[in-house]
Amino acid sequence: MLSKKNDYDSGGEPSRKKIQFADQKQEFNKRPTKIGRRSLSRSISQSSTDSYGSAASYTDSSDDETSPRDKQQKNSKGNGDFCIKNIKQADFGRREIEIAEQEMPALMALRKRAQGEKPLAGAKVVGCTHITAQTAVLMETLSALGAQCRWAACNIYSTQNEVAAALAEGGFSVFAWKGESEDDFWWCIDRCVNLEGWQPNMILDDGGDLTHWIYKKYPNMFKKIKGIVEESVTGVHRLYQLSKAGKLCVPAMNVNDSVTKQKFDNLYCCRESILDGLKRTTDVMFGGKQVVVCGYGEVGKGCCAALKAMGSIVYVTEIDPICALQACMDGFRLVKLNEVIRQVDIVITCTGNKNVVVREFLDRMKNGCIVCNMGHSNTEIDVASLRTPELTWERVRSQVDHVIWPDGKRIVLLAEGRLLNLSCSTVPTFVLSITATTQALALIELYNAPEGRYKQDVYLLPKKMGKTGSIAGSPHPPRME
Repeated sequence: MLSKKNDYDSGGEPSRKKIQFADQKQEFNKRPTKIGRRSLSRSISQSSTDSYGSAASYTDSSDDETSPRDKQQKNSKGNGDFCIKNIKQADFGRREIEIAEQEMPALMALRKRAQGEKPLAGAKVVGCTHITAQTAVLMETLSALGAQCRWAACNIYSTQNEVAAALAEGGFSVFAWKGESEDDFWWCIDRCVNLEGWQPNMILDDGGDLTHWIYKKYPNMFKKIKGIVEESVTGVHRLYQLSKAGKLCVPAMNVNDSVTKQKFDNLYCCRESILDGLKRTTDVMFGGKQVVVCGYGEVGKGCCAALKAMGSIVYVTEIDPICALQACMDGFRLVKLNEVIRQVDIVITCTGNKNVVVREFLDRMKNGCIVCNMGHSNTEIDVASLRTPELTWERVRSQVDHVIWPDGKRIVLLAEGRLLNLSCSTVPTFVLSITATTQALALIELYNAPEGRYKQDVYLLPKKMGKTGSIAGSPHPPRME
């Protein structure tokens, strides 16, 4: 069953050998906090309400402390149906989008090939994904193919503010900025969905939060929605849970497990971006470091390959027997997390599951251990368990926190357990072109499918479509069990 894949075991608790560093007692400035709106609560662990810039965006999102929700902004055409950090950054964002277009040949080819036919004419797409230059190329492609789009961010740290500004200037209804609070996150999704006189008929989701919100607040909207396209393993898990409970009332396309997404985005993208994210945040040297990678799916494979090539000693935890055997054949040592947790220098989660690294393991980590997540969901690391009075949090730099125990031990937590590469660095544009094109093809397929082709279930994108870019899918696409 898909929800069991990449889960793994815990065991007994060996004693932890305390390691002292010379700078262990060094005092850092307490990180500032802001009181965010809390009228809505998120089902996942609470994140910081601070707004910090990162390497993923060249603009500092903390230069203006005024919440975008309190601003009245309009683009040059007088349109104000958006909520972003600063519309004045639009020109800079446009240049970033133009650069991304050069590295996204598949998506640009689809735009050129199909814009005359307008296969998405009449489509009203509501989306919740990372808002980056690459996503902007996807959104503008969907618009060129005839769709109307409204968009929110699926991650509170990954939005590039200048790109959001360029999209707003171009007439897109975008509700996102870097450093949203949890309440802001759900408010932005609600603004995308809840507009008088506008009813979405397609959903493009990354993580399942948008789908969850519509089911929770606006279930009647599904009467007109033709389908859902989901990109991440976390969102796919949630779709299968709905299907199993008999609550999935529209067809859904599982893009995450399509051959183009698995073999390119999950593997090659993570192989390059894991090193980038760790270097930018910690300046760590990889040679000789002991690293445990939790999960050996395509994301785990990419992370392990990159770290091994840099001279790290890599351990793997994996419960799926096929993936575990692959890790052995690739030369990695299979372990249980409890066997190595007190000796490793870096812990990386990439399963898409929850409670992978729990408080028990965090308590036993060595002083200075780096902890980060490469899966979509921020629930893989039990960050909520670290927000207790006896532990001290110190913000060291953007997206880097020291969590300090009473005895002086500290761990280095990156991006508060959220997706490392998109929160702290960048990802290869070329690979994202393949995923974005797959998403666009899935939208076209579901939107134009004749009645009866797809039932209220979760489907894989037909493999032929992924290979050839064909607009029409196979008449009986397989259901993924």
